[in-house]
Formats: sequence, structure tokens, C-alpha cells
Amino acid sequence: MEYVLLIVLIVVFIIFLNTLSSKIDKLKIDLFEAHRKLDYHTRLLEKFQKPAEPAKEPALVPKSAPEIPKPLSDWPAEKPKEESPTPIPPAPKPQEQPVPETTLRAAAMQQPRPVEPSATRTNVVLPEQKSWWEKFKEQNPDMEKFIGENLINKIGILILVLGISYFVKFAIDKEWIGEPARVGIGILAGGIVMLVAHRLRKNYKAFSSVLVAGAVSIFYFTIAVAFHDYQLFSQTVAFIIMVAITAFSAFLSVSYDRQELAALTLIGGFAVPFMVSTGSNNYIVLFSYITILNVGILAIAYHKKWGLINLQAYVFTVLLFASWLFTIIGTENAPYEGALAFAFTFYFVFLLMNIINNVRRKTPFSNMELSILVSNTFLFYAAGMVLLENYTPEYKGMFTLLLGVFNFCFSWLLYKKLHVDQRAIYILIGLTLTFVTLAIPIQFEGNYITLFWAAEAVLLLWLAQKSKIESFRFGSAIVHALMLISLVMDWMNLYYYGESLRIIINPAFLTSLFAIASCFGVILLLRKDSGIYKLYGLSFNVANYQRIVGIFTLLLVYTAGFLELNFQADYILESTYAAYSLLVFYHMAFCIAFIHLHCVGKDALHRKLGTLIGIANTVAFILLFSNLAYYEVEDYLGMGVSWPLAYWLHFVLLALALYTILLVYRMNKESILNRMRNEKALPWITVFLLVYLASSELMLNWLMIALEPVTTVVEAIGNSVTTNDAYEQIDRVRDHVVKTGYPVLWGAIAFLLLLMGIRKQLRSIRIAALVLLGLTITKLFIYDIRNVSETGKIIAFILLGILILVISFLYQKVKRLVIEDKPENEADDKQTD
Repeated sequence: MEYVLLIVLIVVFIIFLNTLSSKIDKLKIDLFEAHRKLDYHTRLLEKFQKPAEPAKEPALVPKSAPEIPKPLSDWPAEKPKEESPTPIPPAPKPQEQPVPETTLRAAAMQQPRPVEPSATRTNVVLPEQKSWWEKFKEQNPDMEKFIGENLINKIGILILVLGISYFVKFAIDKEWIGEPARVGIGILAGGIVMLVAHRLRKNYKAFSSVLVAGAVSIFYFTIAVAFHDYQLFSQTVAFIIMVAITAFSAFLSVSYDRQELAALTLIGGFAVPFMVSTGSNNYIVLFSYITILNVGILAIAYHKKWGLINLQAYVFTVLLFASWLFTIIGTENAPYEGALAFAFTFYFVFLLMNIINNVRRKTPFSNMELSILVSNTFLFYAAGMVLLENYTPEYKGMFTLLLGVFNFCFSWLLYKKLHVDQRAIYILIGLTLTFVTLAIPIQFEGNYITLFWAAEAVLLLWLAQKSKIESFRFGSAIVHALMLISLVMDWMNLYYYGESLRIIINPAFLTSLFAIASCFGVILLLRKDSGIYKLYGLSFNVANYQRIVGIFTLLLVYTAGFLELNFQADYILESTYAAYSLLVFYHMAFCIAFIHLHCVGKDALHRKLGTLIGIANTVAFILLFSNLAYYEVEDYLGMGVSWPLAYWLHFVLLALALYTILLVYRMNKESILNRMRNEKALPWITVFLLVYLASSELMLNWLMIALEPVTTVVEAIGNSVTTNDAYEQIDRVRDHVVKTGYPVLWGAIAFLLLLMGIRKQLRSIRIAALVLLGLTITKLFIYDIRNVSETGKIIAFILLGILILVISFLYQKVKRLVIEDKPENEADDKQTD
């Protein structure tokens, strides 16, 4: 097991060291090129400062020395004239270009120099995205040098460590070496490698650091074997020795100024507890050691700006603490107090670690440092809330408030006393506002995650605009998506699985309002922003994101009100149909408001959207929603259940449907008549919906007028009336309406449609009216005349007869208008006639 651990550590180190060494080699090449160019320009300047000597000049350079240019006020200077032995025919004068700066400098020193030709301006072409292999070849143009100076030394130290390990193992298997001698050989081998590294540190610094890394690995491996396999040391002694090795390695990394040594030291330092672990699970000793190790990294961070080392320590600590925390949550006698104390210790140490070097040197913060600063606070807050939820939930709000106050005090200290980068100040102020805002709702409600993410999404976008850190914009979008997911989970828990809630003033609806306010806050901030931002191949288009957030905000407003109304109506109203009618009322009123605000008077696309919504709502009301009142009236008349709220509310819904049709007509006033003329199916669908709605309304209101509910009948006559009797009366009245009322109603509708078709010259409407009239007459003689009372027959026949006569007279009266239709309908009219 120890061999495997050693090999893994060395391989990780070699990969990491290879990356750093490649960057260092590229830096050396760039530095060498800079020195070469500096030497070239120095020699060139010395040459110009000497007396002019005849020299061979290129063909493009004029033979005579340039004239001394005039002062800068007479710019541009004239070009020197050349004497030509032969006459040259006149040519077009070339475009005059500015004199090069080198010519002016030579003229100012009153020394002749060759005139350099002016370079032609070219458009800058951005380089194409290169593959990793192309970048590697640019960084290492000399593969022989890369292999000989960079790769072989790492492979060599790996082979050396493995060779020593295999030799020791072979000697152990042959029992040539006793257990203490084996440990001594390991320590001696590490010491020899360390000594060689120390001797080579001046002339071969990179190679020396690799040897030091190998020596430290040998020390760790040897002590681990001596403790686990040979029990030569107690756990305390082995732990102290490994701590000493870690401290010594850290000292060498600072002395050699090698970041890769510090990385290896950190890996070994975090591996020490596992190397000497006996499974006792003593978290106090473990986290005390991790704290000491992080304080050592903090001391290094004060002198060295090694961001990668800080990130490495941060990731290792978070993973180690989080894995331990998940194992103790919910267990009996879990050490919640100690866990919270160590969580705050780690939080404070990493807070200092990521700012201490910037404070010391007054340098700006990198994006990685700011990201660690933000994530460190979030992770500590999450750990604290988890611990308090299982330990003392009543202090969650106080914990949130104290964390906000701490961030405020820390930001004030950095701003007033230390004068650090303002981006860090903005971040801390934003965190302060977030925690102070969430303190009260968290103290009294449990849905604090949604509230936290809603506030954090606005905060991150505000910080992105203030600090110019592009990654915060992407973070805001991600947090907003998490907020929506968390809000849906809150709705499920509170509305569908929870108990009764107060109207409006309840956790579910208030959380919805907070989320809506967060969306509006993001929209307001996006109005001050523009452009497209990119990060790790992802694009953040401000305009597109603003439209997406606007759509989600609209849906969020609609859904929040719908769920709250649905929940309260189910609890308060006895009739299910009444509750559904309230939801339909909310839906239609919301859609009308949306059409008014976003569709009426807008461009064609928005008008089409409003038309589609209006038509869909109208058709849904006619075919589906209008039946809610009828079903409630049946229960009301047959069983005396509740007050008919859906019946009275359906008049409001009918008014909303008619107003929706009016809005659709206003948005499509110019094209609606043309569509009625040209589209064959549209007039027939319109007539069908009109007849269906009118028939439903006639049936509904006739039942309410003709019958009384069961309870009223019983109170009036004092006799018991069964439900079956009531439903038999409803069936008789319904049959009477179908056979007597429908023929008269349909005839009246046919008459009105015929009038409209004549006035608007809509031939399809006139044909639909005549077809409806024919169906009415056919229904009257085939179905309605059977089993109808004499009174009903008399009323139906008289009224329908009068209507037919009026229609016939009207049709003959305006026959010329009917025949002389618009040109596009002439052919169809002739064929019909």
C-alpha cells in the first residue's frame, strides 16, 4: 500500500512540476530574446554615434545623406533629394508618408544615417485558436533541450526512488537487513539525495529542486514503513518526525524559492495524518494539525505570492473537512460545537491567506483569489447552517447576522487602514448586505436557501459590474437557476405537502415575492450593462440573458399567483367548480394584462403572440371553462350544495372572453376581414363556436330561472324531495330547451349572421348562416316535433316561421348586393348560382 501511495504522489508531483518547468523555460527564452534585442539596438546606437563612413547600402537606400529636418512645428519634413545621372520621366507623386522616428533621431544628433523605407500598414489579423500540441511546440521549440533538461531529470528521480525502493524490498525479502537497518538505509538514501541537491542548488536550481522533492518523498516513505510495518516508533513519535519533515521541506521551498517544492510539501503534509493513522478518529488532533499546517502556508503566503499553493491548501482542507462532516451529521453525540469551531478557524485562516500578500505589497487581487474569498465564505456559511440545523436551529438567524457583521468589520478594516484593492471591498460589502438581508427571514422561516440564492444572484451581478470580474456574471446566472429549482421544491413542500397557510402572508408566497424581486433586480442591473462576455468557451450575451430573465420573471409572477389562489380556494371554497372558476378568472385577467402591456401597439411578432394567446383563451373558455358553471348549477339544483359562485363568476369570465375577442380584433383589424373572405375554414369555425357558446348560455340560464334548488323546495312544501326527483326535473327542462329554445336561438343567430355577411360582403358567412338555418329547420321537423307540448310547438313554429320570413324578405331586398360581390368572389358566386 505504501508503494502505491508513494508512486501516486510522485506521479502527481512530476505532472505538476512539468507544467511549471515548461513555463519557466519559456520565460527564460523570452528573457534571452529581450537581451539579444537590447544588445542589437545598443550596437546600432553606437554605430550611429561614430563618424559616418562609406559603406555599401541596399538598393532601396538613397546614396546621399538626408537633410536635417525642420523643427517639429514644420512637420512633416521633406524627403532628401537624389541626383540622378540620367533623366527620369515624370511619374505620379507617391502618397506622402510620415518620416520614421529613427530618421528624426539621427537628424537631431546631426549625424547622417541611412533612410529606412516606411512600412505599409496592414490589418491586424487575430491568430487562430491553437491546439495544445502547437502551444507545446511553441513553448518548447527545441525538443532535445526539453527532453534533456526538463523531462529526463523527473523521470530519473522517479526511477531512482523506485530503484531504491526495490533494492530495499529485495534486501528485506532476503533478510539481509534488519528492521532498524532498513529504516536507517532509507533515511541515509534520502540524506544523500538531499546533500547532492544542496550542492547543485546554485548552478542547477531546477534540477536541485527535483532532487529535494525525491529526498523528501524517501523520508516520508521510510518513516511510514517504520511505523506501520515495523512498529519502531509510537504514533506520537512518528507524527512528530513527519511534521518535522514537512517543516524542513517548507523551509527548503522558501529558501530555494521553488513553488513546486512547496506543492510537494503540501501534499506530504496533508498525507501525514493518513500515514500515521490507526483508525481512532480523533478529530481534534487531526484538525489541530491541519490548522498548524495551514498557518505555515499562511506564513509562506506572506512572503511569496504563490496562488497555486493557497488553492491547493484550500481544496485539500475543504475536501477533508467536508468528508468528515458528512460522516458525523445525524449521529449520536456528534461533536457539533467542535466542528463549528474548526470550521470558523479554517474560514479565518484562508480569508487571511488570500489577502495577506496583496495587503503587504499593495497589489491587485487575481480572479482566483477573489473566487476563493467568495467561495470560502459560502462554504463556511453552508457548514454552519448544517451544524446549527442539527444542533441549535434557533440560532441560524443570529449566525447569519453575525457573519454579515464580521464581513462588514473586515471590509472596513481593509478600506480604512490597509487600502487594498477595491474589488475585494465590493465583495465583502456585498456579502455583508446578503447576510444582513437574510438574517430575519432565516430566523423565522425554513426556506432560507431560496432566499439566499435569490439575494446572491443580484449580488454577484452587481459585483460583476463593479469589480469587472466576468466570472461573477456566469455565477449569477448559475445561482439564479439554482434559485428557481429551490423555489419549485419549496412550492411542492408548502403547497402540496404542507398544512393550511394564511392568505398571502405565508412562507410560500413571501418566498415567491422575494424571488420575483430578485428577478426584477437582475433586470434593472442588466439595463446598465451590454456586450458579450466569454469564460472557458462559454458566452454571456447580456441582451439575450435579459430577455430570458424577463420571460422567467413573467412566468414566475403568473405561477406564484396561480399556486397561491389554487391553495387558498381549495381550503376555503366548498365547490370545486367555484375554485376552478377563480383560477380561470385569474388566468384570463393575467393574459389580458399581458396582451395590453406587451402586444397592443407593438411590432408584428408581439401582435401575433397576443393574437395566439387571445384566441387560445377564447376557444378554451367556450369549449371547456364555460361548462364549470353548468356542472355547479346541476349540483346546486340537484343536491343543494353550496352557493353557486361559479354561476355568477361565469358572467365575469364571459365579459373577459368578449373583451379578449375585442383586443384580438383591434390588433388584426386590417387583416381579419380578408382572412374571413379567403380562408375557408375560419368562418365555419367561428360560427360553430358562436352557436356553441350561445346554446350553452341558454341552457344554463334557463335551468337557473326555471328550477329551484332541492333545499328551497323542501322548505316551501314541507315534503321530502329526493335527489333523483331533482335530476329528473333537470332532464325535463334540458330536453325542453333543446327542442324549443335551440331552434329559436339558432334561427336568430342565422338571421344576425346573414345581416353581417351582407353588410361586410362576406359570402362564406352568408352561406354558413343559410346552412345553420337549414339545420335548424331539419332538426325542428325530424327531432323537436316529437314529444313536445302543444305550447312548445306553437311557440317554436311561430317564432321560427317569422324569422324565416324575415330572412327571406331581407335576402330578396338586398339580392343585388349579394350577387355583386367583390371581384375575388365572383367566380365562386356564379358557380353557386
